[in-house]
Amino acid sequence: MEVLVAYDVATDTAAGRRRLRRVAQICLDYGQRVQKSVFECSINEMQYETLRDRLRKCIDTEEDNLRIYRLIGAREQHVEAYGVSRYVDFSDSLVV
Repeated sequence: MEVLVAYDVATDTAAGRRRLRRVAQICLDYGQRVQKSVFECSINEMQYETLRDRLRKCIDTEEDNLRIYRLIGAREQHVEAYGVSRYVDFSDSLVV
């Protein structure tokens, strides 16, 4: 399944800055950054549940915002990208 993760973590405290780094690292474990606080992930159902649980434990629900969108179908059917795009299709050949 294709998943889009977007977050906004309050960084006005040291604890907030630590949460921001943790959220980004968790997302990097499952996908790739496409904008500063947006990640695209191609994961299975078990990975989705683990990702969601890890992120929910990391954020402060009183200060932060986390959104996880499940994309129906292939990424190419739902994503239009303009400008600089550093998306890497890991299912395709990386070396030609």
